[in-house]
Amino acid sequence: MAVTVSPERDVVVPPIQRAFREALYAGAIALGLFVLFIGLRTDQNISNELILVQRWGLLALVVIATAVGRFLYVGYAQPAMERAKAEKAKAPAAIAAEPGFVRRNFNKIGVAVLIAYPVVMVLAFGFQGSLKWVDNFGIQILIYVMLAWGLNIVVGLAGLLDLGYVAFYAVGAYAYALLGTHFGLSFWILLPAAGAMAAFWGVMLGFPVLRLRGDYLAIVTLAFGEIIRLVIINWREVTNGSAGVSGIPKVSFFGLVSFNVSDPNYIAKVLHIAQSGAYYKIFLYYLILSLCFFTAFVTIRLRRLPVGRAWEALREDEIACRSLGINTTTTKLTAFATGAMFGGFAGSFFAARQGFVSPESFVFLESAIILAIVVLGGMGSLGGIAVAALVMIGGTEILRELGFLKAVFGPDFTPELYRMLLFGMAMVIVMLWKPRGFVGSREPTAFLKERRAVSGSFTKEGHG
Repeated sequence: MAVTVSPERDVVVPPIQRAFREALYAGAIALGLFVLFIGLRTDQNISNELILVQRWGLLALVVIATAVGRFLYVGYAQPAMERAKAEKAKAPAAIAAEPGFVRRNFNKIGVAVLIAYPVVMVLAFGFQGSLKWVDNFGIQILIYVMLAWGLNIVVGLAGLLDLGYVAFYAVGAYAYALLGTHFGLSFWILLPAAGAMAAFWGVMLGFPVLRLRGDYLAIVTLAFGEIIRLVIINWREVTNGSAGVSGIPKVSFFGLVSFNVSDPNYIAKVLHIAQSGAYYKIFLYYLILSLCFFTAFVTIRLRRLPVGRAWEALREDEIACRSLGINTTTTKLTAFATGAMFGGFAGSFFAARQGFVSPESFVFLESAIILAIVVLGGMGSLGGIAVAALVMIGGTEILRELGFLKAVFGPDFTPELYRMLLFGMAMVIVMLWKPRGFVGSREPTAFLKERRAVSGSFTKEGHG
């Protein structure tokens, strides 16, 4: 059994004793943190008076669970990991095993699963029953995948910390909403227009921050995102303010097939099939999937071009990048413009999917969630970011399906209200387990002789 030596008195402390002490500390900290958030809840009585509802039982469960979890981790899990690490250090270097079938074909399997997903949902739940799974899980997750891949260009490849990425999302959404409702233009015309408009504002953001880096860059981009949101709220003559824009036209299949029941070219009339609202959701799913594939294709191609290598050089060391003769001004501007363009694409799709946009959809929390997905997935890794979006966005959507928890915590318990708490816990766990994200390896885009992956264990954080 592993033991711990106290540095103060050179006293050998058994792991169980240390685990018991730390469990008490963890329970006390949890009690202090959650006594006002979980133990007491504000409510209104029949006289519309504010009252406090006591939930000491739920608080006790949380405190006990925290203490027990800390006890098991310190007493058993931590010594086991230390023994495994020591045995691994003593063992001779093993020859790298050939990757399995799933690992070799992970991307192909993922693409096949994504393409077949709506068909499987329809076969399993029927057309009406599949609406929730295709829309809330499929489309919702893919929107965040596309947003995170766009932000990955700015943060993951160029190393520019952007906290206002939701501004470009809003620009794309309002560009489609306003031009579509007032001028009746088609989605296929407004999609590139929204991307171009978002890219223009990306360049406008890039110019003031050319000489900034680190925390200062983050503050300015955060301010830019809030400026865009406040302009949308206060420019009522154009954006309708906080009331938002409604009646946004649906997407048609290049004008050949419509998804409005009243149109003569409605899909059910053209194909002589039964009417259903699932057709439009399935079409939107494949549309956002195509946009995601386009984003991934462009990102991969750009990484292999000189501009992509310039982004990576800028990320590693801006001074060294300048010494190589790389124009950092154009490098930063192209990163901001390209990432903003994909944010504009996603925003225009979001407006078409919702049929309504308002400033409440583009708050700072959205930028924080997108940035968290990029960091958790592994900056620069498309596959890791997709997995992180699936876990984070899909996990919060699953909370809506956990209605059975009301039988445990009471009829007033609402699982989705705790999504941000679970989101934060997941971030802490992943950062402790995989500090460089789900995919911790960083592959260079240029190779001298043979292709090699640089593991995160050989490099310091932020210097690999």
